[in-house]
Amino acid sequence: MSQPDLVIRGGLVFDGRGAPPVRADIAITGERITAVGDVPERGAEEIDASGLMVTPGWVDIHTHYDGQITWDSRMTPSSTLGATTVVAGNCGVGFAPVRPQDQDTLIRLMEGVEDIPGAALHAGLSWEWESFGEYLDAVERLPHDIDVAVQLPHGALRVYVMGERGANRDPATPAENAQMREITRDAIRAGALGFSTTRTMVHRTADGDLTPTLGAARAELEAIAQGLADAGSGVLQWVSDFSDMDGEFQLIRDLTQIAGQPLSFSMVQADVVPDQWRELTRRLDEAAAEGFPIKAQVAGRPVGLMLGLQGSAHPFISRPAYQEIADLPLAEKVAVMRDPAFRARLIAEAPAKGHPFINSLAGAHHKMYAIEGELDYEPDLADSLGAKAKVLGVNPDELVYDALLADEGRAFLFFPMHNYVEGSLDNVHAMLANPNTLSGLSDGGAHVGAICDVSLPTFMLTYWCRDRTKGPRFDLAGMIRAQTLDTAEAVGLNDRGVVAPGYLADLNLIDFDRLKLNVPYMVYDLPTGARHLMQDAKGYVATVKSGQVIYREGQPTGALPGRLIRGRQAAPQRMAAE
Repeated sequence: MSQPDLVIRGGLVFDGRGAPPVRADIAITGERITAVGDVPERGAEEIDASGLMVTPGWVDIHTHYDGQITWDSRMTPSSTLGATTVVAGNCGVGFAPVRPQDQDTLIRLMEGVEDIPGAALHAGLSWEWESFGEYLDAVERLPHDIDVAVQLPHGALRVYVMGERGANRDPATPAENAQMREITRDAIRAGALGFSTTRTMVHRTADGDLTPTLGAARAELEAIAQGLADAGSGVLQWVSDFSDMDGEFQLIRDLTQIAGQPLSFSMVQADVVPDQWRELTRRLDEAAAEGFPIKAQVAGRPVGLMLGLQGSAHPFISRPAYQEIADLPLAEKVAVMRDPAFRARLIAEAPAKGHPFINSLAGAHHKMYAIEGELDYEPDLADSLGAKAKVLGVNPDELVYDALLADEGRAFLFFPMHNYVEGSLDNVHAMLANPNTLSGLSDGGAHVGAICDVSLPTFMLTYWCRDRTKGPRFDLAGMIRAQTLDTAEAVGLNDRGVVAPGYLADLNLIDFDRLKLNVPYMVYDLPTGARHLMQDAKGYVATVKSGQVIYREGQPTGALPGRLIRGRQAAPQRMAAE
């Protein structure tokens, strides 16, 4: 063997297939792994991995970097937390195809559904594209730290074909359905990884309107599925309330047959329908047993809001007194809020009407937890601010108010919005243990002012495989497979997620004993200085992408080997026969 470009020596290698780890060297030439085992040859560069885990890089299939990939070379915070591949274009929102007159419509849609500041999108998006293929070309022109793939979003597709009628959720005509089929086919052929849609009442535009795709007719969705069939590739990604369980689940079964391609849908336990996930699981298992290529994406912890004065959500936003100071800089806001008279006035006020979401969470003190030192993602119900207020015999808003002022107003409260109905992650354990589910829903790049679940892959290792004491844990090798090979295969990226010769050299070198998530914090690094929740971790000694070290101890090296992934990727030739 000729001299490798990089040799990683003596690490405990987890192969991504779920096998027990082995101590081995890894040789890399170019962007591919060339040997795993005893490598006698010296590499042009060598890394001593003694005492470290070596895993495939995380393949995160549910992100919203659709805007960021056009203006930023670094896919932070995903890439600083071990992801080497991210898939954008989820939930039916994105920025292509687009006509010039509809650009603002797509921004308002993304801003509302995914809480990405509209001002940042207006400043950052160049709009040097109209078709989906031209959008991919624009993404490809910018170097990136990790690989990015994009799905065709239903919202953009519908508005492109139907204009204002599409945004207003009018029915599509047969001719418009035919056009959507054609554009879908062309987008997949140009490199779209798949197609995504949203059919949930929760998703709204920044103006509070329902999304263009809510209630889209069966004929429209069948035409789009036929577009995937015409292209002979792609995946379908689905978000739904499943309020019509029979009709909706039959529809996704039918669409996989029409498209001849796999589908995944989001599954969480919501407070309002706490047992729906059980029925979805039953139907999922039944469909899988009948051969339907359907999976459910689940989040491995509570889908948690970070409530804070710097963020886009906290319990006092709708109080008239708070509105008087809402636009002040943080330091000035904190100074006013420390005034006892202002505090008493705000706490005594009733919330203003017209803020249904904020007002619903504002009264849910039993789900608010102060973050003191570390963030506990499976907190005891007795530690909620509501429970503490009851013990103290005080108005819970007083505890909430004081907690928000901690750390000069930079503190956050943790609010487990989904997956925590019973105050335990036991139901999440059941979801994750199901062979027909996928580890997903990190929402990297989205909800930048309220949610920071992009750290899920790290959490899955630290909490579920090492730290949990409140119930059963998972095997480390199996969990690594769940967010490498399993997620890669689910979206047709068969060239990654495995540490074996021929596969992409996408690797994490991890000091597992030291691996730990830090508390989320706010930065202002989006275009126009817009806010962006960030989370760091200790223990990522190095991340390697396509054979190049891109991060050391969470700090960028400057290497940008990431590329745009165009469509399904074949497994390495030497492995295809296995």
